[in-house]
Amino acid sequence: MHERIQQLSPRLANQIAAGEVVERPASVIKELLENSLDAGATRLEVDVDSGGIKRMKVRDNGKGIEREDLPMALARHATSKIHVLEDLEAVATLGFRGEALASISSVARLALTSSRDESGKGWQVSAEGRDMQAQLSPAAHPRGTTVDVRDLFFNTPARRKFLRTEKTEFNRIDDTIKRLALSRFDVSISLRHNGKGVHNLRAGSGRVEMERRVAQVCGPAFMQNALHIDVERNGLRLWGWVAEPAFSRSQADLQFFYVNGRAIRDKVVSHAVRRAFADVLYHGRHPAFVLYLELDPASVDVNVHPTKHEVRFRDGRLVHDFLFGSLHRALADVRPGQREEAVEEAAEDTEVASADRVTGIQAGEFAGQQKMPLSNKPSPGNLQQQMKAYGTLHQPYQGSGAVAELVTRGAESGSMAAVAPAPLGGEVSSGEEAPPLGFAIAQLHGIYILAQNEQGMVVVDMHAAHERIVYEQMKVAHAAGGIQAQPLLVPVSLAVSQREADCFEERSEVFTSLGFVLQRAGPETLLVRQVPTMLHGAEVEQLVRDVLSDLLGQGDSERIGERINEVLGTMACHGSVRANRRLTVPEMNALLRDMERTERSGQCNHGRPTWTQVKLADMDKWFMRGQ
Repeated sequence: MHERIQQLSPRLANQIAAGEVVERPASVIKELLENSLDAGATRLEVDVDSGGIKRMKVRDNGKGIEREDLPMALARHATSKIHVLEDLEAVATLGFRGEALASISSVARLALTSSRDESGKGWQVSAEGRDMQAQLSPAAHPRGTTVDVRDLFFNTPARRKFLRTEKTEFNRIDDTIKRLALSRFDVSISLRHNGKGVHNLRAGSGRVEMERRVAQVCGPAFMQNALHIDVERNGLRLWGWVAEPAFSRSQADLQFFYVNGRAIRDKVVSHAVRRAFADVLYHGRHPAFVLYLELDPASVDVNVHPTKHEVRFRDGRLVHDFLFGSLHRALADVRPGQREEAVEEAAEDTEVASADRVTGIQAGEFAGQQKMPLSNKPSPGNLQQQMKAYGTLHQPYQGSGAVAELVTRGAESGSMAAVAPAPLGGEVSSGEEAPPLGFAIAQLHGIYILAQNEQGMVVVDMHAAHERIVYEQMKVAHAAGGIQAQPLLVPVSLAVSQREADCFEERSEVFTSLGFVLQRAGPETLLVRQVPTMLHGAEVEQLVRDVLSDLLGQGDSERIGERINEVLGTMACHGSVRANRRLTVPEMNALLRDMERTERSGQCNHGRPTWTQVKLADMDKWFMRGQ
């Protein structure tokens, strides 16, 4: 049967568009809030019932909409944000497609009320019927706009069946609110669900107010473990907070990335972040961050998908290298002591008046026992004196005798690897300030080093710490000496596609710089004649194929470098001090000093933490001192 071509009704056309824009209640909230922000709102109030399925109401104090423009606001492809093609090529607003309100009103009962002044008088518009004719009527309303959406998908029951439980849908809305709250610290946001308050986030522009909101959204633990970064180069600026690797997550639930204030998901960004954390993150764990990238709007295309979650950078390589370099440097620069808090200024008097003594048990005092002070916190001055006095007990060792003993004395237990790591350096200093990791006191179970610093006690996993130190030294030595290559006795023949062979000829310098020598032996054949010495015996054929795939897909490859680092990491692991090794105090102090100088020394090569701080106040709580 031959069907004639006919024009779709406006409602049906809008419902088709709604399939991309309105997935669930959270999608509606996102679109409405973005419109409010584009209207200059500084206060947003969100009310939802039944997870947003029954009702969603968004109210703002923006500049409002003119009465004459209200019917057009619900029309498809109607917007005030772009006018010509040049506007689309440098979009600076969150919304610009003119689809959201028309799509929402086609699958729900929508009423939009707005006022442009403080008179309290406004107008309300709604769209009904097959042709979605706008109905306009007067309504009382302060300056700003309120959008009331009821009965989502009431006229598209097939899509309503795909909605989840009320709790799940509300959690999606909550995530949307949090994501938007981190994009605009200068806007106050409140959220109510079924009449109960959930969030009341106050506006703020200072660093303290920003960090308070980040802690409210991501949790206090995130901020306690977060590093603040702010890097600007080549017209790009990256700022925000990234959690230390020890605060990794089992899932990617604390990852917020914004481009010019827009929350996005992008492969270039994801790859750069993964590379920056590659050396310090435990397998299967995910980093946590709240980061903001600012660049010229003309350098990024946001018109990629109707939901506007994806973007396309004009120069993806530049953005990738900038993100990777900034994060890599920020993580490498974190060393013990850089984030230590200052010692509390308050000092409590340790003298106890004789009148305080009573018969029997009082404040933990047993009969016949001398009363202990309620707090053992000395003043900052006393702490400095104690640490300096302690430092004089362990004079700097001379020469490399202690170090040589540390790295070669494995014959006694057979636990040291044949590969001798680079020597541990450093001396115990008794200068004005005690070192961040303090001075070694003892070794516990042949595994941990116990040290005392000004904040309390430090516990170090000696194998994990030494492993990181040796690994970083090996990487530096390897980079300085270049990549040693080894010719193959019998060249390895690879059957590749003509596109891959052409790619090799265009980018042969990539392989040469990494110690590979390849030759094109035919239209679809490559010969591997030389490989890096460290990778001898590895899966060379698969590695070359992976590199070619990376070069074709993203223009660059880190496969070979990552594989070499894996080999260095394994060598460092086997070349580090093992458990049950007895270390002298100078050896332990040498390890602590090297940790303070080594990049990324907070984690071993596998991402496990190498040390932890136990503060004096926490130890007081163990024994209920001062309570």
